[in-house]
Amino acid sequence: MSKFKRTLITTALPYANGPIHIGHLAGVYVPADIYARYLRLKNEDVIMIGGSDEHGVPITLKAKNEGITPQDVVDRFHGIIKDSFEKFGISFDVYSRTSSPVHHETASEFFKKLYDEGKFVEKTSEQYYDEANNQFLADRYIIGTCPKCSFEKAYGDQCESCGTSLSPTELINPTSTISGNQPVLKETTHWYLPLDQYEPWLKEWILEGHKEWKTNVYGQCKSWIDSGLMPRAVTRDLDWGVPVPVEGVEGKVLYVWFDAPIGYISATKELTEDWETYWKDPETRMLHFIGKDNIVFHCIIFPSMLKAEGTFNLPENVPANEFLNLENDKISTSRNWAVWLHEYLEEFPGKEDVLKYVLTANAPETKDNDFTWKDFQNRNNNELVAVLGNFVNRALVLTQKYYEGEVPARGELTDHDKETLAEIANIKGEVEKSIDSFRIRESLKNAMDLARLGNKYLADEEPWKVIKTDAERVKTVMNICLQITANLTICLEPFLPFSMDKLRGFLNLEKMDWVKLGETDLLPTGHKVNKPELLFEKIEDSVIEAQLQKLADTKKANEMAEAKATPAKENIEFDDFVKMDVRAGTVIECEKVAKTKKLLKLKIDTGIDQRTVVSGIAEYYQPEELIGKQVSILVNLAPKKLRGIESQGMILCAENADGTLSIVSPDKTVKNGSEIR
Repeated sequence: MSKFKRTLITTALPYANGPIHIGHLAGVYVPADIYARYLRLKNEDVIMIGGSDEHGVPITLKAKNEGITPQDVVDRFHGIIKDSFEKFGISFDVYSRTSSPVHHETASEFFKKLYDEGKFVEKTSEQYYDEANNQFLADRYIIGTCPKCSFEKAYGDQCESCGTSLSPTELINPTSTISGNQPVLKETTHWYLPLDQYEPWLKEWILEGHKEWKTNVYGQCKSWIDSGLMPRAVTRDLDWGVPVPVEGVEGKVLYVWFDAPIGYISATKELTEDWETYWKDPETRMLHFIGKDNIVFHCIIFPSMLKAEGTFNLPENVPANEFLNLENDKISTSRNWAVWLHEYLEEFPGKEDVLKYVLTANAPETKDNDFTWKDFQNRNNNELVAVLGNFVNRALVLTQKYYEGEVPARGELTDHDKETLAEIANIKGEVEKSIDSFRIRESLKNAMDLARLGNKYLADEEPWKVIKTDAERVKTVMNICLQITANLTICLEPFLPFSMDKLRGFLNLEKMDWVKLGETDLLPTGHKVNKPELLFEKIEDSVIEAQLQKLADTKKANEMAEAKATPAKENIEFDDFVKMDVRAGTVIECEKVAKTKKLLKLKIDTGIDQRTVVSGIAEYYQPEELIGKQVSILVNLAPKKLRGIESQGMILCAENADGTLSIVSPDKTVKNGSEIR
């Protein structure tokens, strides 16, 4: 790292078609933020770039479904995303958006340079076209039957049932989602980045030159390169995006995969006039923090773009993470199976660092991992509260009790004291070694070892007992405990910034640089510390149960949405149907049937008579809410005794997919006895 004077950190641009969830945070933004904060503490020149990806088909689909414009969609979600990041403490130096004028200009200039220099290949091919709407169809605007698993609603680029990557022409019975018609194939011209021409260079640059990359990143790159690279379209037929800057071309935009990474460059332009220093000076190190779904784009495609352009730096490292699942199920925006950041911030005020801690401690660095609310609770209660919070609280409470908040003088040191103080510097070295190698999860564990060291030291020395026999010795013990506490404010600052700010308030201490970590006199004798509060608080079972119930409700809603109606029964003759005499009637009395859970006894005015009906709807209706309600009643059903009560008819109900019942009622009040046909 010594050959670099500065570091440029980029973070994957989230699609502005939905909020941020914990999968995004664990995969990209929390590790990037930790690393950036660490470098800033070391007084290194570092900038962290972020922004919303506001082009592409997911945006247009969202707009179409909601009956609004794509700009309306991105304006709404860019605001939600940006606000959530700020409140959560992701320390971007700039958070931009790809719909900005600066980005459109930058992306256009980038394309035009490659176009003018003949770096693209022009190809004419047949693509699906919707004749009713006079437009070419993006892959996601085409659905059909998957040729692999026969799922009837597979998209033109992927089957979400079996996960197979597809091309639109592979679909069986393709249909336009815009008009519902079958599309036709029509010729269209596009420009392609000839990745096959960069294959020899990529082999040397990645496979030979970057063997230090994480195994999951290196392995995916090797698999792609070994399989042979193909030219990739950089333009598409769409009306939302950066227009292709070529005369005579209308209705074409830059493909979102091409324009999105250029967003890192345009965002840096917005941040500083000195943007070229961060992008073109060879003494700048560029790091891409991304999830595994973006590895190919950031390790193969974007570097090939930069290589073709010729004046930009290439990434030095791409520390990509794998995916985070939620309660043993894949996080899904479309199924609402996620923990949304903006909702978490509302439901867990002041607990930003708890989520950061859990996501880091359980980070999916080399394989997919799972977030569970029970693990969230356990890590908070057993680690943040019982280890870190417990040590800090004991150290500060005893200082208030014994010395009225003043740091006592250190006396002669025992071997145990010397070993403990030396271990602070050792822990610093372990944290640095891990974080410099992008093993962020390991670095957090190493940093927490400092709190464990403090707890062990306190437990070994037992100052609350020694104070009775050797008050001078306790001064040394408490001084060392306070020095460990002060060191914690540096060591854990990248990981728990809100909590360490709070702890510095307890210690009456200014923020210190990383170089100070390991020093054993951060708090001078006589320094006054403030009365402490709890650094973390326990999370009760009821809080976790509420979150689990929220997910259970989501799962039930998904099952309901995906449920199919039962097949129609065998046909009957009209004469069979007219035998049924269904009338509108009004409930005039209603009560539960004793010793049953499901039965209600109703008295119904049918317009013909007043009769008793026993119905199994007690789980879905209270007796009082049915009195005065009009219902549909089959009046010529043979009477039947239920729990000793003669039931003279049947109330018509609709049975939902989950088995719940809803009474079928006229939408307007009608005369009792009116026939229902």
